[in-house]
Amino acid sequence: MFPQLPTWLTWSRIVMIPLLVAAFYGLSMPLAGIVAAVIFALAGATDWLDGYLARRWEVTSRFGAFLDPVADKLIVAAALVLVVDHNPGLGLALAAIVIIGREIAISALREWMAEIGGSAKVAVSWVGKVKTTAQMVAIFLLLWAEPIAGLPTFRIGEWLLYLAAALTLVSMIQYMLAAANNR
Repeated sequence: MFPQLPTWLTWSRIVMIPLLVAAFYGLSMPLAGIVAAVIFALAGATDWLDGYLARRWEVTSRFGAFLDPVADKLIVAAALVLVVDHNPGLGLALAAIVIIGREIAISALREWMAEIGGSAKVAVSWVGKVKTTAQMVAIFLLLWAEPIAGLPTFRIGEWLLYLAAALTLVSMIQYMLAAANNR
């Protein structure tokens, strides 16, 4: 057992951000998108694995609990910026702004709730989990962009990102209402 492994896996997601950007801009399309999608998927796998190992080995830490969502938000924001930069348009740009803006707002809300002793009252909801799943699959498909088994991956990713953005708004409203009722 390596008690620091979960934290190192979390750090690896942050280290993957420049690799993601370098692959996306340093390689030719479509290979650039495929490699970036694989890096993003690997980051998603480390997100699941670090949490699983920390709980299984009972090596959770306050620092790990802080760093994990930061790493997640950073790689998601970086990937969304890449997608929108490569595919400029109102729909993707608005979805990315909603998702990134919600993360900033909820982080600030959690910090404020912690200051007033109410952080436990604003827990992750099932809407947030569905949103995260839709968002991660969407970003993977948008980065990959090439058809898989004849399926229009980019279009599917686009619709999943719109779904994630809508669920993002629902989840943000839930958090805000819970916070307002517990202040």
